[in-house]
Amino acid sequence: MTDFQSLGLSNILLRAVESEGYTTPTPVQEQSIPPLLEGRDVLGVAQTGTGKTAAFALPVLQIMNRQKPQGKRFIRALVLSPTRELAAQIDERFAAYSEHMDLRHRVIFGGVNQNPQVRALQKGLDILVATPGRLLDLIGQGHLDITRVEFFVLDEADRMLDMGFIRDIEKVIKLLPKRRQNLLFSATMPKSIAKLAGTFLHNAVMVDVSPKEMTVDRIQQKIMFLRKADKRRLLVQLIKDERVQRGIVFTRTKHGANRLVKQLDQSNISAAAIHGNKSQGARTKALAGFKDGNIPILVATDIASRGIDVDGITHVFNYDLPNEPESYVHRIGRTARAGKSGIAYAFCDDSESGYLVGIQQLIGKEIPVLSNHPFHFIGAIPKPGQKPGKVKDKSGTKKRPRNQNQNQQSRGNSQRNSSSQKRGNRSGGQRNNNQSRGQGDSGSRRNRNNSQR
Repeated sequence: MTDFQSLGLSNILLRAVESEGYTTPTPVQEQSIPPLLEGRDVLGVAQTGTGKTAAFALPVLQIMNRQKPQGKRFIRALVLSPTRELAAQIDERFAAYSEHMDLRHRVIFGGVNQNPQVRALQKGLDILVATPGRLLDLIGQGHLDITRVEFFVLDEADRMLDMGFIRDIEKVIKLLPKRRQNLLFSATMPKSIAKLAGTFLHNAVMVDVSPKEMTVDRIQQKIMFLRKADKRRLLVQLIKDERVQRGIVFTRTKHGANRLVKQLDQSNISAAAIHGNKSQGARTKALAGFKDGNIPILVATDIASRGIDVDGITHVFNYDLPNEPESYVHRIGRTARAGKSGIAYAFCDDSESGYLVGIQQLIGKEIPVLSNHPFHFIGAIPKPGQKPGKVKDKSGTKKRPRNQNQNQQSRGNSQRNSSSQKRGNRSGGQRNNNQSRGQGDSGSRRNRNNSQR
């Protein structure tokens, strides 16, 4: 059986691994660490929870520790991450693994005062973990230099692209020195990621621990069909009946997450929401309360799902089914970590049956149905031969009554013509207003993206 020593790790890192309680390398660690120690580029397909942070952090630390340059410290390793939570947790792992090394590390992200981050950069760093927005901000202000980076890690690359960071990533890559070691990790490998990898990876070793393989057998999955209006009541019932001490509920929207937290509070269930519109202080507080057990239920959107790496999560609730099948795998992967078991419930209403079809096609099996609950609704079950994707809205235009005399038709036509003229007169102003609103929306979207960085 493979152990960490056989992977070529130094004694100082073996001590760190042992103190963290690691005994056997995960598949992504076993396949990534040796080629990285040899100086090879690595392209990894692995989701959060597979041990990939250790897979890239351990070899990077080992090489940096044995080759220390003289003079003032400069950024030798740059790790780019899509969310604040994930960036913070990567930095925590670097802290744990480098405890017995003279290497400085720091995490920087937006949504907080930049001054402490700038002061840390001025003192000199060896390792920087960053989100793209704040990284480019500080580079633009002249506080940060990445022209001497030796190791570049792009983590959760598919999530980066989903969040619209492709231009930022391209800017960062152009600023890096040409000679460096590159690592790209992504939970999925669509064409867009393969194209991105081809722009900066050189003769990379492919490590594939794909999501399909990682829908772990330890996770007990259940699908429950019901009307949308009954979801909250079923969730409350499950949380109370199963006495959930640490569970995550996934919603599709930020507004839905906030609303659900209030509804759970009304049912005497302590919960906190975490999503991109929350301030960094609120997100940190919610995650800390969840980790220490004061808050048993965390309600999250997909934008935050990959930043939640907490042991002991027993339940995952897909309150809203994700429209991207891969997201389902990421969500349920929050439980059954570190060899433990867990349960993942999924709620499916009649508008989400197409999403369920796509999820089951991805994981290669049908999720067991749990129908012995008071809200079971057969109308939400996918129809035979149903295709994956969004179910079309059944509402159509209202039909006019068939039995109308000529005078009524004439009056109706004249009224409709009059109404259409009025609408036409209004439309110019509405278009102008919409254009103004559109410009405002695009600005607010940019602000929201910045806040998520």
